[in-house]
Amino acid sequence: MFRSGNRRSSNRSRLLIVILLVTSLFFITLDLRGVSFTSGSRSVTQTILAPVQKSVSNIFAPVGRFFSDVKSFGKTSNEIKELKSQNAELKKQVILNKDIQGQLTQLRGALDLAARANYKVVSARVIGRGSASTFSQTISIDAGTADHVSVNETVISANGLVGVVKSVESHSAIVLLMNDPAFRIGVRDARTQSVGVLIGQGGNEYQFQLLDPTGEIKVGDSLISNGSDGNRPFIPGLPVGYVTSVDHTSASLTQSATVKAYANLNNIGVVSVVVSAPTTAPRSIIQPTPIPTVTVYVTPAPVATPSATPSPTGSGH
Repeated sequence: MFRSGNRRSSNRSRLLIVILLVTSLFFITLDLRGVSFTSGSRSVTQTILAPVQKSVSNIFAPVGRFFSDVKSFGKTSNEIKELKSQNAELKKQVILNKDIQGQLTQLRGALDLAARANYKVVSARVIGRGSASTFSQTISIDAGTADHVSVNETVISANGLVGVVKSVESHSAIVLLMNDPAFRIGVRDARTQSVGVLIGQGGNEYQFQLLDPTGEIKVGDSLISNGSDGNRPFIPGLPVGYVTSVDHTSASLTQSATVKAYANLNNIGVVSVVVSAPTTAPRSIIQPTPIPTVTVYVTPAPVATPSATPSPTGSGH
């Protein structure tokens, strides 16, 4: 019986193989004759297998992307570092360009002021503030004896007086600013030509003491330097400041006033040292270049005119 069972199983296998061969030959024959049955079967097979292929692709796609990202991570990191370095360099260049532009603007103004007054100047950059000396309000500049700068020379900016040179090295100098409490300069009122003394107060305001008992000070009066013998330490005709308020309560015989300097000492990056100036004050008053003001024109809204309404007229007899 066992042999009989094996014989039946073997016969079934042979029959199955024969059926498959016949079926294969059948499909091949149909395909060669142009019958679309085979292509239809392929289409059916693809339709059945498409969802399976899509699912497998969705499962393994993130894995493939992960390994791809890992492979390119090093390259991307280097590119990011390079871009950051380039960005930092561009930012630094922008800052340098703005600094140069600001210095050129101040230099142009100082040279313009010097040209109008026929001053010979040496321009320099401000490289420091304060010093180890006894002066409290000072700046350091990058010009010295090698640039023909010497002690007791007037220092100006685009807007007028800044201070005076107090010590000099080969390639640097220390300038005493005009707002130092030890600073004194003889000035005159451009309007009345009355002479007085301007005194530094350590801040943005200055004290002006009129020496002429008969003189008069008004708010808005411009003060210009009176000059010194041999133009040292101060040259004549230099814009110094303008009167902001007058002290009418002083018990002294002469008037005093509060003055604001034309030069902003907190905002100077370039100055010019006057190494030569005319022996007499300029005939015309030298004023700093005014900052243009913006004028705003306001047009009033039209006023509606009420329409005339006829009023009833009574009949009187």
